[in-house]
Amino acid sequence: MDWFERAFNELSLDELYAIVALREQVFVVEQKCAYLDADGVDPQCRHLWAVEDGRIVAYLRLIPAGVKYDEVAIGRVIVAAEARGTGLGKELMKRGLALAGAAPVRLGAQAHLERFYGELGFRRVSDVYDEDGIPHVEMLRDSC
Repeated sequence: MDWFERAFNELSLDELYAIVALREQVFVVEQKCAYLDADGVDPQCRHLWAVEDGRIVAYLRLIPAGVKYDEVAIGRVIVAAEARGTGLGKELMKRGLALAGAAPVRLGAQAHLERFYGELGFRRVSDVYDEDGIPHVEMLRDSC
């Protein structure tokens, strides 16, 4: 497995296309959720992903403080269906948190993943709220 991390303007067209394809496959098709993926935030982010056998199998974006929340944020966390249950999601998040450094990190988690993020040092800081028809909670990992 190969890992990559780039700023938006460093992404090749092929990399960007593969990232968007995975995001749409999971968030739009698999989760049957119509939402605007191109939210204008990507150009300000660092993008982290893993490739296995020529396919992106895990991805997240690291959002600078002040763009979405006061804190650094992690979003669009995805593991391709065929790679779930392998520990890849935890590895992806650990690498993302390492990119964030010691700063506090906030994320909007699908509510059913609260335990997963809790195991990575996040704690719930909101009531359950609806985002695009899916229950979510805000979670925060304090500075390290």
